[in-house]
Amino acid sequence: MTSSPWPMQVGSLLLREAAAADMEQMLSFRNDPAVNRFMLRTSVDPETFRREWLAVPTSDTDFSCVAELGGTVVAMGFLDIVDGMGQPGMPKRTEGVVGYIVKPDSAGKGVATKVAHGLLRAAFDHLGLRRVTASCNADNPASARVLEKAGMRREQHGVEDSWHADLGWVDGYQYAILAREWHAARAGSPQRS
Repeated sequence: MTSSPWPMQVGSLLLREAAAADMEQMLSFRNDPAVNRFMLRTSVDPETFRREWLAVPTSDTDFSCVAELGGTVVAMGFLDIVDGMGQPGMPKRTEGVVGYIVKPDSAGKGVATKVAHGLLRAAFDHLGLRRVTASCNADNPASARVLEKAGMRREQHGVEDSWHADLGWVDGYQYAILAREWHAARAGSPQRS
């Protein structure tokens, strides 16, 4: 099993594994209507949510975390290792997917950008992944800006590609970044396509 990349300090945020004591706080903003406006799953079952989060430390593919600021959980970060599209001979455990949910009263304060940066740092510098993707609703410009600030490029605009329980068919954006692009940006050299 791969060791956890957490804890990690990213600016003022501490990214760490979620604990049982965090669950109620996390659920309070995960099921908040302001958050769910941009989530395809517009609510989660509390017991399933707790079980899934408490299983993260024993998973060899799920490296999700919480972001703590001043002792309060202000965001959740998702980092999953995924295998590619199943081409014969494709190396395993080289690709990841990231995402985040920010507590509404912490939005607009750079929290999501720091979480995204920490997730990419964990993906490339700790887990050694080759490529990482992220998705967001096309009508969520704040999330698109976060992914772009983190160095990801928009690769797809999917027209009515996702079903939202309250809104029906919605457009989505997919972003990606390669390890070589991440490392070149950290070294201050120009990125190669």
